[in-house]
Amino acid sequence: MLRCALRSTSRWKCDSFIWTQTSLCYKSRSFAVSSQLGRKSTQGHTLKQARYYCQSGEDVQIKQTAASTETNELPDKAEKAPFYTHLQNCLCPTDVLDMLKQFPASQQHLSSIFSRMWESSKRMTDEQRRCELQLMFEHPVFEEVCERAMTDAWRMRSDDLAYSLLAIFSLGVPQNTRLVQTLLRVMQERLNQFDIRSLSVLASCIREMENSRNVQALTEALRLLLKDRIPEIQSVVVLQSMMRAVGKNSPILLKKQLATKALSLADEFSPPNTQYMFSSLAAVGLNFKPLLDVCSKKIAENVHEFPFGRLLSVLKSCHELHYRNYTLFSSISEYVANTFDMWSNKQVILLLATFENLSFRPVVLLDAFAERIIQRSNSLTLKDLLSVLKIFSLLNHDLKEKKTEFMASVTMVLESYLPKMPPTDLLKAVYYLGLLEHFPRTPLEKLLQKDTLDQLLQKGKQSDKILRWLHTLDLCLRLDKPQLPPSLTSVPDLHITVPAHEVKVNQEVLSAVRSIVGTDAVQDSVLEQSIYFIDCVITLPHQTEETSGLELFSVFYFRIAVFGSPPTSFCFGTTHPRARLAIKLRHLEKLGYKPVLVPVLELNSKTEEETIEMLQKLIFPYIGFVYTVCDMKE
Repeated sequence: MLRCALRSTSRWKCDSFIWTQTSLCYKSRSFAVSSQLGRKSTQGHTLKQARYYCQSGEDVQIKQTAASTETNELPDKAEKAPFYTHLQNCLCPTDVLDMLKQFPASQQHLSSIFSRMWESSKRMTDEQRRCELQLMFEHPVFEEVCERAMTDAWRMRSDDLAYSLLAIFSLGVPQNTRLVQTLLRVMQERLNQFDIRSLSVLASCIREMENSRNVQALTEALRLLLKDRIPEIQSVVVLQSMMRAVGKNSPILLKKQLATKALSLADEFSPPNTQYMFSSLAAVGLNFKPLLDVCSKKIAENVHEFPFGRLLSVLKSCHELHYRNYTLFSSISEYVANTFDMWSNKQVILLLATFENLSFRPVVLLDAFAERIIQRSNSLTLKDLLSVLKIFSLLNHDLKEKKTEFMASVTMVLESYLPKMPPTDLLKAVYYLGLLEHFPRTPLEKLLQKDTLDQLLQKGKQSDKILRWLHTLDLCLRLDKPQLPPSLTSVPDLHITVPAHEVKVNQEVLSAVRSIVGTDAVQDSVLEQSIYFIDCVITLPHQTEETSGLELFSVFYFRIAVFGSPPTSFCFGTTHPRARLAIKLRHLEKLGYKPVLVPVLELNSKTEEETIEMLQKLIFPYIGFVYTVCDMKE
């Protein structure tokens, strides 16, 4: 009676391998099949989860290399045995299994059998693959081959073990079966015998497996082994596979050793290698700037060779790694802008949203997309519209003479969706438009209806973000004073209080300002509207004179708001303020301040004297204006 190689085991059996219990058999083949169809699904009638999916281009490359290595060996073997000749002629997994009825497999054939089944299934359409894999699992010989692989695993060569596991797992055999767990356990004991190519195949496989004791043990063993084997690696693809397999939890020293090795191979990087290196570094969570800079330069120089998906993957890896490169970002945005007609709305929005996450403002691309929206605004879905409003508002993009047309176009689209918009989406849209100082009357009227506000305030009890949106919108309505809808005579009092972010006064700025204008004229740590923090306010008297038969004098106070802003307040590589800073500047002006913005990053590299000199240049235009007027009066 056959051992149940495909039978799912309990967690403790998978990891401890109690061999005395492996003699259990299937009661019926239908039960065996139903337990296999899909790693995540418990239903036996669908095989969607069993299809081969690749998570990245690198996985495709390393797996194709693995499969092609097995396939390329067949002609040589075919000269020695008819088995391989017939195996080559099999066009689907069931052909392979049918062939085994005529030509029984030996231990040396197992790796080639699984690899051929996997290779043939990859060339099919999704529907064909689904049907073929279901037939494969139902085929009586498949169970026998799996049983044979589990029995002979201890005698298989290391490369056969690696290729067999990759093919078996890629065919959809669940990880918690005795077959897969046996292969993992054998590999743990034989890992020192694996060459670099076999290790890379193993690495690409276990990285996609769910975590378990055997997978974790194998991963840890692979990390230890790599410390001594890194100098042997001469293939960029193999190295990247290793990097992705060791993961973020690996020691920082090992990560840097792998990255340093990659840097030494940088001259051999093909265009795809450079993109995969970004995702490989993201997989280990290492921002290795020398290597990223080299890859960025290569991508910027050959940006036209990369398909959209790979460019997007690079940008997402940059965000994950907190890496910024102005040349890289500019080259990608300019390439897309120059070939703008090639890209759909969805592609452009995905790219712009990723740029926004990176705080990068691609001016030319934003202008080109705004022009498309003006010309074809009806092509925007509601999801597209909300994304567009978010991108343009958070980047504080100035469309200049096109702003009126753009606002009219997006407002028209917004109004067309009003009847079916949920309150939260309506709040988002009006909030984003408010950041751009645009307040369309119809959407605003609907938002400020009592029923809508009540729903939002109720949701705001569970969401700080909704409360902040409402609070900011309330400030915009009170300070920007837009024209209200006819049904509203005043702005509703929402009674919203939002705690201000805890910010400490910048002592460098405060000390420098006091040395310029004196202590008495400076007030520090001012909080306006319970949200806008100001490091220090300079208050100066400004005397005016009016003559109407008699000389009359009046005095008012001229207020200068000086505050520092971190680099995150600006669009990357520029001093263009992002949304939060832009609205702060706008509202402080409405409150009667003359805002003076001090980039904090510039202060870090300056001496005290240089800081004072920089602030003098920023503040003096206002102070000079006040005192010049006063001197003229005297």
